[in-house]
Order: sequence, then C-alpha cells, then structure tokens
Amino acid sequence: MAIDKIIIDTDPGIDDAMAIHLAFADPRLELLGLTSIFGNVFTHQATRNALYLVEQAGSAIPVAQGALRPRVQDANQPSHYVHGDEGFGNLPAPNPGRQPDPRAAAVFLSETCRQYPGEVILCPVGPLTNIAALLDYDPEITKYVKKLVIMGGAVWCPGNVTGFAEANIWNDPHAADTVFAADWEMDLIGLDVTQTITCVQDDFDSLRGSSPDIGGFLADMTKFYIDFYHSVGGIYHCMMHDPSAVIAITDRDAFSFRPAPLKVVCQGEEIGRTIADTDSGRRAVNVAITADIARVRKIFLDICAQADTIRDSRISSTQS
Repeated sequence: MAIDKIIIDTDPGIDDAMAIHLAFADPRLELLGLTSIFGNVFTHQATRNALYLVEQAGSAIPVAQGALRPRVQDANQPSHYVHGDEGFGNLPAPNPGRQPDPRAAAVFLSETCRQYPGEVILCPVGPLTNIAALLDYDPEITKYVKKLVIMGGAVWCPGNVTGFAEANIWNDPHAADTVFAADWEMDLIGLDVTQTITCVQDDFDSLRGSSPDIGGFLADMTKFYIDFYHSVGGIYHCMMHDPSAVIAITDRDAFSFRPAPLKVVCQGEEIGRTIADTDSGRRAVNVAITADIARVRKIFLDICAQADTIRDSRISSTQS
C-alpha cells in the first residue's frame, strides 16, 4: 500500500479537526506535522488547537506556528460565529501539554520538504499565507514539494463570505495569488465541489458509537457547526470542506478536475475572487469540479470510525 507523506496547514476550526483526525486515522497517510494559521480563529488559538488534536490522536508530530496576519491587507475577524469562540464549537478552550515547534511555519515546511525531496504533499486548508511565506523563505522549494492539495476558492460558483470570494482566499488574497503563480503541481478542492458534500448529526453520532473519544469529540463540536449551517441555509447539515481536501489526496479518482491557470482579485468589490485566466501564462491548477458525493462521505465516516483504534495502536507502538 502506497503511503503519502503530508503536512496540513490549518486554522482549526471544526472541519479542520475533522480533516486532521481523518488524516491521522487513514493508514494511507503519514502526517509529518501541522502548521498553524489565522482564519477560523486567531493564530495562537490555531496553534493551541492543533497541539491538542495531535495529543488527542496519540501522536507527537511537530506543530509549527505560522503567520499572525495577512501579507498586505488588514486581518479580517476570525469566523467565531461558524466555529465557536475557541474554534471547537461550544467546547471550552483545550489545554495541551506540549509546546509548538521552535521553528516558524515556513522554516519547518522548507526543512521537512527538503528532508523528503519530491515526497511531501502540502495540504493547506486555511488562508495561504504560510505557503506564500515558504516561497519567500525558500524560492527553490517548488522543486522539492510533490504537490499542493488546497482547500479554497470558488472558481465557477459563488463565494461563501461574499458573492465572489471563498473564505480562505478572501482572508489573504495576495498570498493566494502568489501561491497560484508558483510553478508546482496544485489541486484545488474548492466550493465548486465541497458545497455538495455534507454530513448530518446522525453521521457524527454514529462516530461516537464506534470511536467514543475522537468520534465523540467530533460529534460534540459539530452540533455548533450544523446549527450555523441551519441558520444560513435552513438545513441541519454541515459542508465537509477540509476533509474533502484530505480525501482528494488518498482517493483522487473520487473527484473530476478541470485544469485552469488561476489568479486572485486583490482589491475592490471582488477581492478574494478566484478567476480562471488562460492568458495569465501561469501553470494550470487542477480545479475539482465534481465529486462522487456518496463515496467521499463514506470514506470519511468509515475511516473516522477507526480513529480510537488507530490512536490506541499508535500509543501502544510508541510504548513498546
């Protein structure tokens, strides 16, 4: 069985927590570390939450703190109304026992990708500020990264924070434009597909039954997330944005893609809009346009159902 090495750049966040526990529980993935970014929460909260998720999974991988603000524009307020004041719905702030890696996120990403040249997939599921900073810090890094699988963007559909922009791109459009202009392989798992992939509370309650600790944690925090979606759309479900990006790594054939060079609007009314621009001269990004919805949902639920078992095995192996 082929195993992909990945690093998740994250702003946890409820669906970030889903994606991270999915990655920890999937034997086809080797999660090398997490890097933190603002977005759903402030960066210091994202770092703390990421450290907690690592501990919860029985792992000791590094968590490196990333940027505190966007590259150019003023920071937007975190989306606490979507993810809760501390990022995990109505759950209180966690208190992890570990400290973050002493390296800045860009340094950690550079050193780790160079340690495994051509093997590491970067999976940013928040604003792309850290990935743009990586390009600044190490301009040759595109030769060492296997690919990027990015959750973000709304190319051929409306945005979710404005009529034009998806949240991750909107939170730092200048960073996103820098990343899309770079010469590396990129898959974009954006609103064009992630808005079609949903779960309901019963799905998460089933995870509580099969994986009481981690599944129960996901079920508890997801109530807040589902209530938000009901408040804006009238349906008791939640969209599976970040987990879909992880599944696009392990089960890419569950998605169909349309290649298109991308640029980002960085000012004005349409700020944060992701545009397909065939005249840009940029390398094409593989933009996901459809998904096998039932398959993606089943992959998420089946793998997360084993989260406690995988955690226990991980802890046992480190103690033996």
